Amino acid sequence: MSRYDAVENLHRCATDLQAALGELTQRLSGQRLLAARVFELPPVQKGQEHDPVTEIAVVQHLAQPAFAMALAHYGRLYMQHQSETVSTKAAVRLPGAICLEASPEQADALRQQVETVNKLKKRLEEIITVESGVPSEDRFEFVHSHLRGLITLNAYRSISLLDAPDSVRFGWANKHIIKNVSREEIVEKLKKSLRSGRAMAPWTREQWGEKLQDEIAMLNSLPATAKLKIKRPVKVQPIARVWNKEQQKQTQLACPSPLLVLCPDALSVPKLGELLNYDAGKIVHRFKPEAKKLFSLIPRLHLYSDRLA
Repeated sequence: MSRYDAVENLHRCATDLQAALGELTQRLSGQRLLAARVFELPPVQKGQEHDPVTEIAVVQHLAQPAFAMALAHYGRLYMQHQSETVSTKAAVRLPGAICLEASPEQADALRQQVETVNKLKKRLEEIITVESGVPSEDRFEFVHSHLRGLITLNAYRSISLLDAPDSVRFGWANKHIIKNVSREEIVEKLKKSLRSGRAMAPWTREQWGEKLQDEIAMLNSLPATAKLKIKRPVKVQPIARVWNKEQQKQTQLACPSPLLVLCPDALSVPKLGELLNYDAGKIVHRFKPEAKKLFSLIPRLHLYSDRLA
């Protein structure tokens, strides 16, 4: 697909997504609100996207104010929808749950509309990350040259819809993303960077080229049996623990946006828990298995190996 076609598809998909979100908001506004609880988190300011997070103060909102905040949050796609001091590189999070009364017919219509919205979100991500052919380091510039002010993390994020569970509790998750990779995959990535001729501050082009060549030689010198892993830390994120008594099953969901909970009547509203302030210094792990020792190879890529020789 040509770059021109990708840009055209990008504009069309973004327009369709805004229209679908507008229709969803209208439909939700027409339903009877049974309960609402959302938790406002401090916004990430520009320039602070990569600062370590050790504390997060939570402000709780209930009932109609919470519902209004949730509807605004679902439609927040562009930086024009928020303060100019807030980073466009960090998603705005609003964990919580909105419980609405819905007949079977209304529930089906809402479910279909949420599905339409989520398909468009997934399509937008595919256009940007795959069809555009733009390397990851250039995507921010590509997106903002065609959809000025788009907050891609907000645009990609799907909306979760639940059918009246028994309870929804909230908490925090702090983990790593671990992915097995091949030596060939990483070497090719480094060679591609070498061929581009670009440098990374504070190195000159020549110094950066030498550094990349040293890294390639280091990877090629590893034993054939060495296993490589990307172990990238993920900043603490709000989660929801959804309990279904009939199935005797608890499901844990990422909760950057309010969960939509559809209830047949007021008697089926789930118990909604609170989200407490996050304090890294007070975290106690009930059970933390000892991980196999890994050796850092290329810190900027979060690349590790189980062997050095």
